[in-house]
Amino acid sequence: METAVFNVKGQESGKIDLPNVFETKVSPALLHEIVVGYLANQRAGTHNTKTRGEVSGGGRKPWKEKGTGNARSGSNRSPLWRKGGIIFGPRPHGYYQNIPQQKRQRALSMALAQKAKQGNLLVVDTLTVDAPKTKKVAEIITNLKLQDSTVLLVVDKVDSNLKTASRNIHGIVCAEPKDLNAYQVLWANKVVFTSAALEIVRARQ
Repeated sequence: METAVFNVKGQESGKIDLPNVFETKVSPALLHEIVVGYLANQRAGTHNTKTRGEVSGGGRKPWKEKGTGNARSGSNRSPLWRKGGIIFGPRPHGYYQNIPQQKRQRALSMALAQKAKQGNLLVVDTLTVDAPKTKKVAEIITNLKLQDSTVLLVVDKVDSNLKTASRNIHGIVCAEPKDLNAYQVLWANKVVFTSAALEIVRARQ
């Protein structure tokens, strides 16, 4: 599969053959499984409510058992009472899902292939800025006509200038090929690879 290569001014500067990984057959079921697993693994699971044994109070019987006309009660922290304990409320627990490495790698290949087939993959010859200025990255994004998209910038090496310059722009994430995952790729409307990053992917396939 061949695609165009652009420079940072948005002008086409050549062609490049994409690695075979971009021709992987896509399985929506596997991509769904990976995304659900990734999001589950981001959850802290610290939600908590107090049972009748944990809320404060409740040491003395509110009133005697008989003779008051009230319903019998042994504690003002019963779940039936206002400010009482919670029945079957959320308790802390983990949401971690173990996803085999082979599945993760396969899903990443599928996500990249899907972006390529949808025309949402862009290749640039280089992606560097000489100073940590947001304006410089914003100009590149505008030149590539990506200003209305969430963008994943994949470079061979994320330098401090590029990282600092891009982090103030909402919807832009920088990553290296070794750190990519399927969720990142699917999250982005557009995925931008540098030629050097593409060669790293080719070498690892």
